Amino acid sequence: MGSRSWEFPLSLTPTNTDSQPRLIPWLLLGVVLVAGLFYGALHSVAYVWDFEAVWQYRQKFFTGWWVTIRLAAASLVLSTLFGLLTALARRSSRAPLRAAALGYVELVRGTPLLVQILLLYYGVANAVGMDNRYVAGVVILSLFAGAYIGEIIRAGIESVPGSQIESARALGFSDVQVYRFVILPQAGRQVLPALTGQFVSLIKDSSLLCIIGVEEFTLSARQINSNTYSTLESYLPLAFGYLLLTLPLSLFTARLEERLRYAA
Repeated sequence: MGSRSWEFPLSLTPTNTDSQPRLIPWLLLGVVLVAGLFYGALHSVAYVWDFEAVWQYRQKFFTGWWVTIRLAAASLVLSTLFGLLTALARRSSRAPLRAAALGYVELVRGTPLLVQILLLYYGVANAVGMDNRYVAGVVILSLFAGAYIGEIIRAGIESVPGSQIESARALGFSDVQVYRFVILPQAGRQVLPALTGQFVSLIKDSSLLCIIGVEEFTLSARQINSNTYSTLESYLPLAFGYLLLTLPLSLFTARLEERLRYAA
């Protein structure tokens, strides 16, 4: 009787680059199932939908959604810059710079974003003459997310083996070249999933800017709800609008992560 080899039926290693596209139908099926459960729950309590009043404010929805897109795009770029600078400062050979970066990270991560928005806008922004609430909102969001992104990037940098860094220096690479050609390419692949989660959170956190009068998507939904008294009909488009922003970002970065994995 010949020996028979047994293999585990599910491999933890991807076998081809087409795995991500096949995930999309299952994701859409999950969304449909959740929507069906939500509809069934409301149907059981005999909720009567009335979108007629909300439909009259459709332009306000679109305007607020477009403002959110611009706020999120600017904040994503600026927060990534803040995060990279923070990560480099945390690894600096100068103690005062390391201490300042650590203080910034701990202060931001240890206090609620809502409090930071109020203090920075009504305190710091007014003191320096920053009257544009949209610009102030972008800066505040970027400072908040930059602390988290900085720690993510720092963790990715420190995951690169020290032997590779020493080898690069032995070949005559400068510190800038070591970061550019050795550390950052490898760290980027490591931190991409965590960065995606932080970017998605940043898009949703932009909704808190409504407390300083930024007329973004959430404030538009709140105003429409106040005018129509149609709570679910006002906030359901809000959820769908944020999903349209965050889902493509998650799918894009997942696909990028797949490509980087095979390119490594």
